[in-house]
Amino acid sequence: MRKIRIAVAGAGLIGRRHIELIQASEACSLSAIVDPAPGAAVVAREADVSLYKTLGDMFAKDRPDGIILATPNQLHVDNALECINAGVAALVEKPLAHTVTEGIRLCAAAERANASILAGHDRRHSPILASARRSAQHGTLGRIVAVMGSDMPHKPDDDYDDAPWRREPGGGPILINMIHEVDNLRSLCGEIVAVQAFSSNAIRGFPVEDTVAINLRFANGALGTFLLSDTAASARSWEQTSQENKSYASYADEDCYVIVGTDGSLAVPTMRLKTYAKKEDRSWWKPFRTSIGEVDRVDPLERQLEHFCAIIRGEAEPLVTARDGLQDLRVTDAIAEAARTGKIINVELTS
Repeated sequence: MRKIRIAVAGAGLIGRRHIELIQASEACSLSAIVDPAPGAAVVAREADVSLYKTLGDMFAKDRPDGIILATPNQLHVDNALECINAGVAALVEKPLAHTVTEGIRLCAAAERANASILAGHDRRHSPILASARRSAQHGTLGRIVAVMGSDMPHKPDDDYDDAPWRREPGGGPILINMIHEVDNLRSLCGEIVAVQAFSSNAIRGFPVEDTVAINLRFANGALGTFLLSDTAASARSWEQTSQENKSYASYADEDCYVIVGTDGSLAVPTMRLKTYAKKEDRSWWKPFRTSIGEVDRVDPLERQLEHFCAIIRGEAEPLVTARDGLQDLRVTDAIAEAARTGKIINVELTS
């Protein structure tokens, strides 16, 4: 089988990770790198591929089978539209767009062209998340009542020294980190229809938030709470519990989600399950049956790349569609508005 030819636009940290995975893949090969920054020349030379300053420059000489867009957020929509116009499948790193309005514009264009767009929420490809989703959605827990979640890693101070924009509004954990969690929560518990939030900058003292407490209402009537912070000394984040990204220290005794239903609860990612033996035994006086589910722990980015290749070959539809990426952005934007205004913000559902 011919290898799928994939170009990577953006040779920053996540772009270089995509390049590594493409080079290690048996299904695809790296065709080119697109990036105007001077440092990209070194990356292209080491990868032994052509370097282009713009997508237009590349399309004038070469048309790959697919493109991974790991460019700055504000370029995602324009870059994706170029791919759509060229008839090339695109994997767009999160967020799909830098504003909801721009996300709507991209979705409309993609649907008019029947284009293949995969939103780059890599955790959706995690076997851990897939196993938890089956338990939540297939009746193991009964009807979902609530979910509790957290993402509270301590970002090092030099993150803010190296990128001072992180100290300003828009650079905090709501718009940078929470979009990952929103996609996970929607996948596990369904659509989020309303949010409420309190934010604080009491620890770092920057103009942007460092800690947020969030309430969520789901379309199925379930409720959720989420604690988000980039200054807390806690292991309760996906990276530090899932053991999927070996760059992070991990702790096998910690969880970042607990999904609670009428018949039991599931802690994720330890997959500790507690259920009643019989529905008539549902009482706090009765003991739970306890078990721990077995899951694979692999790099979701690797799985995402395999899925992108399958989309290009016509063997699969996007697991995370452009509409999914837009809805993740809508919810995250609503959380930011709720924290800013103190109001309950209803979330429009993407049609």
